[in-house]
Amino acid sequence: METYLKYYPDEERLRKLLLTHSRCVAEKALAVADAHPELNADKDFIYRAAMLHDIGIASCDAPGIYCFGELPYICHGIEGARILAEDGLFKEALVCERHTGSGLTAEEIEEAALPLPARDMLPISIEEKIICYADKFYSKNPDSLTIAKPIDRIRAELARFGEAPLRRFELLHELLG
Repeated sequence: METYLKYYPDEERLRKLLLTHSRCVAEKALAVADAHPELNADKDFIYRAAMLHDIGIASCDAPGIYCFGELPYICHGIEGARILAEDGLFKEALVCERHTGSGLTAEEIEEAALPLPARDMLPISIEEKIICYADKFYSKNPDSLTIAKPIDRIRAELARFGEAPLRRFELLHELLG
C-alpha cells in the first residue's frame, strides 16, 4: 500500500510488523463480515481501513514494537486519523480514531486524564465495529504477531480498563462473534 511506503519508507522492521498485524486484522475482519452477510458490510472498505488502522504508531513511543516517536502510544489512533485525513481518507481516518480498545468515551478520556481530545471515539459504522473487534484478537508483539488471542485473554485485557470497555467489547462479540 502506497500510504505505508509514504510514512514508513525506511523502517523495515516497523513496516513489516505493521503490515503483518494489519493483514491479520484485515483477514479476521473480512471473515467476520463473511460470517454476517446480513450486516451488509462494505468489504472493500473493511480491507482498506483495516490495513491502515494503525498507521499512526510510528509517531508514538513504543520501543518494543520499533516505534521511537514522541507521542504516548494511546495517541496512535488520533495520529493515524490526522495522517489519513491529510491524505483525504476521511472514513479510514475515523477507523483509526475509533478503534482503540473497544472505543473510548469523552468521560473515560477525562477521568483517566488521557492525552487525547475529550470527545467520544467509539466505533459507529458496522465497518468500524468489525475492525475494532477484529483488532482485539491480534497484538503487535513481534513474538506473537500472527497468533490470535483467545477471547478470555481479550476480556481480561479490557477488564483492566474498567467495566465499560469490557461491556462494549461484549456487545461487539454478541453482534459479531
